[in-house]
Amino acid sequence: MKQIATLTLPFLLAATVALAQDASVLKGEAAFGDWRADQPGVRRLIVPDDLQAPFATDSASNGADRAAMPPDAGPKLPPGFAAEMIASGIRNPRALRIAPNGDIFVADSRANQIRVYRLDEGSAKPVEQAVFASGLRQPYGIAFYPADKPEWAYVANSGSVVRFAYKSGDLEASGDAEVVVKRLPGGGHWTRDITFSPDGKTLYVSVGSASNVAEGIGEQPSGGIEAWAERQPLGALWGNEENRAAVLAFDPDGGNERIAATGLRNWTPRKTSPLTARDDSLPR
Repeated sequence: MKQIATLTLPFLLAATVALAQDASVLKGEAAFGDWRADQPGVRRLIVPDDLQAPFATDSASNGADRAAMPPDAGPKLPPGFAAEMIASGIRNPRALRIAPNGDIFVADSRANQIRVYRLDEGSAKPVEQAVFASGLRQPYGIAFYPADKPEWAYVANSGSVVRFAYKSGDLEASGDAEVVVKRLPGGGHWTRDITFSPDGKTLYVSVGSASNVAEGIGEQPSGGIEAWAERQPLGALWGNEENRAAVLAFDPDGGNERIAATGLRNWTPRKTSPLTARDDSLPR
């Protein structure tokens, strides 16, 4: 049996022509179910014509309430898979990375900490755990550099990127944080994720948009759009969206800042292909 030991589960929704032709896909009114009907294999196709007209009802808030976890609760998984709890009581676990030696690093963003868990062989039970680093500011992305034999653990705060000296097996940082990128745009989407190119020469940093549809940038940048387009890459915005909804690139020491990609509302990297430089990521 394959085992999944995890803290959070990502979700993907896709709507394509192939889905529309698949009889197993829930459509129309049947597609508007809730979490109680969700399970592996359930797919829903919601098209614009299925939605209510704007302002058909008054705006209302219906936020989730916190409840105690029932003893038998757990995610529904496909046959052959199992899920076990590694840890609980973490204030705000937002991102998880596996170190080359198998240690699990978790960004506890609200507690401003990076936690680390070492599991027993063949088990989800930690045999050691510690706070690797604290005193951060809404940490999210974690990356190890160089990838094969790391000497540094990089952490992306909401407004900066820092790194800690690291050697395999460290459960606590051996020194203070070294600032790599001093300033990143703040506000709006606050999560900052990071990853390195396959050759290790480039650090990529995601900066999500400040708004939903760039409603606050103004009609045009200072000097006009034509002058802006001559200086900036295609798709780069101005005003409060400057260097946002984008992937910024740096040398590993934080120098040589440039824009690597634009038009990405809140990019979360997974891996990059060394042959095509394509990013296999989860857009959000």
